[in-house]
Amino acid sequence: MDSMVRAHKYAVVTGASSGIGWELASILAREGYGLVLVARRTGPMRELADQLQQAHGVPSVVVGADLAAPEGVRTVVDELKTHQLDVEVLVNNAGFGLAGSFEALPAEQQMGMVDLNIRALTSLTRELVPGMVARRRGYVLNVASLAAFTPGPFMSVYYASKAYVLSFSTALHAELKGQGVTVTALCPGYTETEFAARAAEHQKARLFSGPMGTANARQVAEAGYQALKRGKPVVVPGFSNRFSAWFMPLAPLALRLRIAGYMNASEH
Repeated sequence: MDSMVRAHKYAVVTGASSGIGWELASILAREGYGLVLVARRTGPMRELADQLQQAHGVPSVVVGADLAAPEGVRTVVDELKTHQLDVEVLVNNAGFGLAGSFEALPAEQQMGMVDLNIRALTSLTRELVPGMVARRRGYVLNVASLAAFTPGPFMSVYYASKAYVLSFSTALHAELKGQGVTVTALCPGYTETEFAARAAEHQKARLFSGPMGTANARQVAEAGYQALKRGKPVVVPGFSNRFSAWFMPLAPLALRLRIAGYMNASEH
């Protein structure tokens, strides 16, 4: 198995047990990449690995790791070293959000959001980018959000964490220009995944009820993959989302805060 594993070009996908991560892993397998699938839940990833092996003949390494914990990234890096894998694609998809007022949401969960959405993403990127630069070939896809373009009352930590992802990704894209490595920030709007259920754990926001468009995880993943291969610094899937991403930075701050606060507040 190890010789089969090493024979492939490899992509690491975090948050691969469902949603956008699952779909990105499927697309990368279709394109001939072996996979390193990373998430806390190993059962769904083993199911995915079997599917990808049968459909595309690519091997997968399943890594059960909690990236919000300090040892999570080290677990992934150790697995890469064990299998002697050179990673060509890194997809930082793992992340979560919570809706509710800052003072009411559990502090531990909010710090977990910072650890997963920011620290783990930055740490894993720092671990893998030097090898990509040395080989002069590599792609990083960081999953941000439409939320990255404005502050978001009642989801303040989540919005701020995604603003970091967007800023970090676009800056790193510029740093690595001409070195054979590109960094792309994928900024989807509301998408049909498990995200909404987790985000509404403490408060059901208007954002997660009512008509929110037709974007699904596969469409978002395809847009992200195509932007990655073209070396685009930012991609916002969907016309209405692209308009929002253009409009929000131009709108008065008070208006942006009012709109985001209304959408993120409880519908009751």
